[in-house]
Amino acid sequence: MAALIASLDWSKSPLGPIESWPQSLRTTVSLCLASNFPINIIWGEGHNQIYNAGYRVACGAAHPRAMGESYRVTWASAWPAVGEPFERALSGETSYLENQRMFLERNGYPEETFFTFSLSPIRDESGKVVGLFHPVTETTATMLAERRTRALRDIADSAGQALVFDEACSLLLATLGEYAFDLPLALLYVTSPDGTKARLQGQCGAPAGAPFAPDVIRLTDTPDDGTWPLARASESGRVEQVADLEARFGPVVAGPYPEPLKSSFVLPVRVAGVDAPLGYLVIGVSQRLPLDGSYRAFVEMLSGAVCAALGNARAYEAERRRAEALSEIDQAKTAFFSNVSHEFRTPLTLMLGPLEDLLAGLRGALPESAHGELKVVHRNALRLLKLVNALLDFSRIEASRAQAHVEPTDLSALTRDVASAFRSAIERADMRLVVDAEPLDAPVFVDREMWEKIVLNLVSNAFKFTHAGEIRVELKREGGFARLTVRDTGIGIPEAELGKVFQRFHRVQEARGRTHEGSGIGLALVHDLAKLHGGSVEVESVEGQGATFCVRVPFGNAHRAGVAASKEAERPPANPVRVEAFVEEALRWSVDRVEEPLPGAAALSATPASKVEPGPRPRVLLADDNADMRDYVRRLLSQRYDVTVVANGAEALRSARESRPDLVLSDVMMPVLDGIQLVKQLRADEALRTLPVILLSARAGEEATASGLELGADDYLTKPFAARELLARVRTQLTMAAMRLRAAEQDAHAEQQARHQRGLEALLGARDEFLSIASHELKTPITSLLLQLQMAERHVKPVVEGRAPNPERLARALKVSLVQVDRLTRLVEDLLDVARIRTGTFELAVQEVDLTQLASDVLERLSGQLVQTGCLATLEAPPKLVWAADLRRLEQVLTNLITNAMRYAPGGPLAVRLDARNDLVRLEVRDHGPGVPESQRDSIFDRFERGIASRHAGGLGLGLFISKQIIAAHGGRISVEGPPDGGACFVVVLPRSAAHTQAPGVLTLPGVLG
Repeated sequence: MAALIASLDWSKSPLGPIESWPQSLRTTVSLCLASNFPINIIWGEGHNQIYNAGYRVACGAAHPRAMGESYRVTWASAWPAVGEPFERALSGETSYLENQRMFLERNGYPEETFFTFSLSPIRDESGKVVGLFHPVTETTATMLAERRTRALRDIADSAGQALVFDEACSLLLATLGEYAFDLPLALLYVTSPDGTKARLQGQCGAPAGAPFAPDVIRLTDTPDDGTWPLARASESGRVEQVADLEARFGPVVAGPYPEPLKSSFVLPVRVAGVDAPLGYLVIGVSQRLPLDGSYRAFVEMLSGAVCAALGNARAYEAERRRAEALSEIDQAKTAFFSNVSHEFRTPLTLMLGPLEDLLAGLRGALPESAHGELKVVHRNALRLLKLVNALLDFSRIEASRAQAHVEPTDLSALTRDVASAFRSAIERADMRLVVDAEPLDAPVFVDREMWEKIVLNLVSNAFKFTHAGEIRVELKREGGFARLTVRDTGIGIPEAELGKVFQRFHRVQEARGRTHEGSGIGLALVHDLAKLHGGSVEVESVEGQGATFCVRVPFGNAHRAGVAASKEAERPPANPVRVEAFVEEALRWSVDRVEEPLPGAAALSATPASKVEPGPRPRVLLADDNADMRDYVRRLLSQRYDVTVVANGAEALRSARESRPDLVLSDVMMPVLDGIQLVKQLRADEALRTLPVILLSARAGEEATASGLELGADDYLTKPFAARELLARVRTQLTMAAMRLRAAEQDAHAEQQARHQRGLEALLGARDEFLSIASHELKTPITSLLLQLQMAERHVKPVVEGRAPNPERLARALKVSLVQVDRLTRLVEDLLDVARIRTGTFELAVQEVDLTQLASDVLERLSGQLVQTGCLATLEAPPKLVWAADLRRLEQVLTNLITNAMRYAPGGPLAVRLDARNDLVRLEVRDHGPGVPESQRDSIFDRFERGIASRHAGGLGLGLFISKQIIAAHGGRISVEGPPDGGACFVVVLPRSAAHTQAPGVLTLPGVLG
């Protein structure tokens, strides 16, 4: 900066040449240039500026023109902000301004800036103000960041308070309008439901009807010239800049400044989980701010804030609508339950009335079979009435129309009478009922019918989930409350389920109850009835140890003091409790009782449909937790089939595994193990997977039937069903099962026949191969023997044609003949041994044998053949090794092994080893031939097996087979190993303590070929 100052012609300025500057100016300029802080020196009558490098940034494009220029000229655009402080400083008063907003023409346009600065007078020796000291700090970046942060926070706060989407849009636009210095224009478009267009929701900063704010923008139009590129923003999912505003719309004047906008952004408003944008926000870029990195970052953050605000509002609105729809559905359901319950009560009344008259004998005596049938009908009509009453009570509570019509009641006596009704059912299940209802010192104001329902539901629930022990019912005073406690020793409730047991329709999954039946509203009804009395209900439980339910109702009637008299008078129609309905249902849960023959069997036996067919009766396994249903179905099926009945799927599975039935007929909803799991278990059991299964269920419709069949059932029958349909389904499945069984048996028989045929063909092939080999093997020594005998004959004849007899040739021919006879004898002996083994006449002559001597003799006997084949044989053995064995048979085994080694490894070394350890002797014959593949090391000891490498070698393929039988007869074993360096090693192991090593003698073995 000093060089710039020195280069200027100051003589033309009011300050004059630098040489003429006063010492005070020289000193002040020197201090200014030496400082890093932005400082401007204003001097003289012309208010000329001299500034340092730090101040140069504030000048912007005005530098270097501003050096030496009048302060009034350079900062004319900012004079509304700096004029007054400047004038005060000239008059001798120091001015200080912090974060002063001003517009500077430093970059070719009036730029919004913020500065903190001071103007202090500089005096000469006489005290006259000759200049101003002007240090400056620019705070534009800080002030803009604070303002934009406030904008984002206000958007989140204001729009976040909206409960509906339209309100959120209005609040958003209002907030954007408060920050017009950064956002001079805002247009909010909302996407139509079909996604084809966007409609203008609102605007700020622009006049209504402006050409750049159309009411509707189509999103399907490919070109976006002349409108906002909403479709492009939708496709990219990003903020899109629009820089050609004048080309699209002409001059776009909006916001607080008169200059037209140069640039803008389109922000897609996206919601998580939705592909199409919810809408679009178009914002203008301020005409008086540079579009730098901080401005773009603000736009990106603004996009996120707008998406969050409007997305939350839309989600809240959608949730509110869903809640309203659910509430309407719930109200409709409650009204439906109420109407249906009322409609059910009329036919139930017309059913129960005549039924009870018939059972009481008011219409004359009934046959025993008809009386039993009507008892079943009456019992299930009572159960249906109980369910209808529960639904009716529940619907009244849900509709807030249920009122407890209380009266002073001896609660102890009422509780004792109601609870004791269950005594017969509980004692029949081999459990104990304890009722401890102590007299209370004052009557309790309760609705008697509601209290009876509370007690009945709690005791019934306890009995349902208790299989042993006791159920205890207690009524005591506890402060200002009467406390009813029902405690059982049943299965208990899992801790995770304790908070849900009083929810309507909630049922603990996989609870092992006496039955799976129930509507799931009993405990919810108890909770609501207790609440109507100003009381409460609680539950405590330890899984596996039982549960305790406590109901507390207050003494007196103070809790109903606020109930209007008119409401007290609105008592709904009576909904009396029929205790016998609860008790009869509990009695039918007793699954341990003996199934009694039901009436009607005789009548059914007389019908043509129940005609008994001759032959064994198929057995049907019936699983259902409803006793009446079990009895009914058993009665239908028992005329044709043997029926076994069980109460749940676990018992059915156990019974099927103990004794396989011909068909399983199972209910779907059962305790312990339901019908679906039963089917899966049966299909996973190899012995039961083909068992036909028919499922019974109250779920109707094609979907239920298809799901049942997909799970593996053979048939699916919905309740209620006709007796004829059930019998027809069972008969059809049994017939199909029998046909499948016969087809499987035929397939198995055919497969067995095919295997037998293949075995016979293999045996015939082996026989033919053996005969071919045997013929060849027998023919070879016979031919050789014949030739030698003919030669011998010529040598013993008298002299013919001058040729004399040759004794040496005769001896040689006889020797060869003896060898061939020996070979022929061995072949015949092998065949005889096979026959002896097969017929069980194979004999061992056990005696003391020196195995070392035996091996030496065999090698000596085969020495000629060893020399002929080029094999060098060695023997490694102790000097003497005496063992109990058959000398001739062991010699046969050793001969076979050595002969094999010579045959398959000619010209190579051959080793025979003997070793005795403890009670075992080990014999090895080792060669260095091609060896035996591991896959053939077992089959090589089979009859006629000669190995892969022996197809062109001689032999019948019986040597190793006979050797194995001989060694097995001695109680030993023979095997072949593959040494690491190649060849084959045959190993024979003989025990000393084998059963065959008894006193010397002859031992005959049974046949080992079968």
